[in-house]
Amino acid sequence: MTRNRTQRRGAAVAVASLASIASLALLTPAFADGAASVPASVPASASASPPAAQEAALSLPRPSGPHSIGRDTLHLVDKSRRDMWVPSSGARELMVSVFYPARPGGDADSAPYLGIKEAELLLKGQKLDQVIDDDKVAAVRTNAMPAARPAKGRHPLVVLSPGFTLHRATLTGLAEELASRGYLVAVIDHAYESFGTEFPGEDMRTCVACDKVEDAPNGDAGEKRMMAKAARNRAADLSFVIEELTHGRTRAGHGQHPDYPALIDPRRIGAAGHSLGGNAAAAAMGTDHRIRAAANMDGTFFAPISSAATDRPVLMLGTRSGHNPTAEDTSWPREWRRLHGWKRWLTVVDSGHLTFTDMPVLGGQLGMTDPEAPLSGKRSGEITNDYVTAFFDRHLRSRNAPLLDGPSEENPEVAFHAP
Repeated sequence: MTRNRTQRRGAAVAVASLASIASLALLTPAFADGAASVPASVPASASASPPAAQEAALSLPRPSGPHSIGRDTLHLVDKSRRDMWVPSSGARELMVSVFYPARPGGDADSAPYLGIKEAELLLKGQKLDQVIDDDKVAAVRTNAMPAARPAKGRHPLVVLSPGFTLHRATLTGLAEELASRGYLVAVIDHAYESFGTEFPGEDMRTCVACDKVEDAPNGDAGEKRMMAKAARNRAADLSFVIEELTHGRTRAGHGQHPDYPALIDPRRIGAAGHSLGGNAAAAAMGTDHRIRAAANMDGTFFAPISSAATDRPVLMLGTRSGHNPTAEDTSWPREWRRLHGWKRWLTVVDSGHLTFTDMPVLGGQLGMTDPEAPLSGKRSGEITNDYVTAFFDRHLRSRNAPLLDGPSEENPEVAFHAP
């Protein structure tokens, strides 16, 4: 299978390749937007990490907002749909991490970033298990407290979807930043679409979807159709999570879960995602009128945005090499022309496909670098958090967001495009 993936690496479906060791201290997706790109061996730059960096503890930066953060974990089952990847498993199941503004206080330990088995599968899937100890990754702590008391008031809701093969934990930094600034954030793991996600009962779901995309008939065209179907399926996941949080049973009186309907302002809902998750966020806006704005971080638009939503705000934030107006991925110019509401097309110089996840932040702490994507982990996290938060501040809270008005001296890496 690795040989087949390597042979297909140059396919048109490949929007982001094995880009950035600096951005992937933990993983490089086997399918970046459906592209096959499993490394045949451990990258030399990974094995060359300084010993001091390898021994240092990994950590997520503190968010910049004024709120403390709580975290809840939900197992949700959509009984109205059968799982697309493993129909014999029955109803579609999701794992969701909910980050929310919390009241200060409490002395509980912060929530873990990943479980040990999940970390092991991520590293093994990326051929990095001989370079990085899984217990080092599992030892990472978030800035969120489990079972923290929610802050008073109703908050905007943002649902996040990770890249294909990636665990929901890879969007923790963005989720925590938004929660610290007053948002309730639900980060979704879509069953059978990551290298490993643990479900209740120590049930580890691995990436069945990887093989099904790989084996899609009709080559590249078949892969594209499969990824479009996956994006639409994820869009349905996002809508289901919104419904459960705003009207469902995950509320006070059912275990330790907060009273989500009382915490969420249903008039202020947004969606965002990385890679395939970004396509899913935009697609969900077209089928769910509750989603007022969507951000796509470096994801190909395999599934186009429905014409019902082309008047709503869209942020397209991507790599300079992969998503400038003349890049190989023609889906961005296509969707840009179709959008007739508020829109921004931004690219980041020296970035890689995983720049918009936690990977550069953690990778930089291990001393891993890649000359093809030299943007530092610190700047990767800052740019992602600042621009995505500014987008939702403007469109969910009607706040002034001058960062989105044009290029700035403070962010010389970010270019604005209007082809």
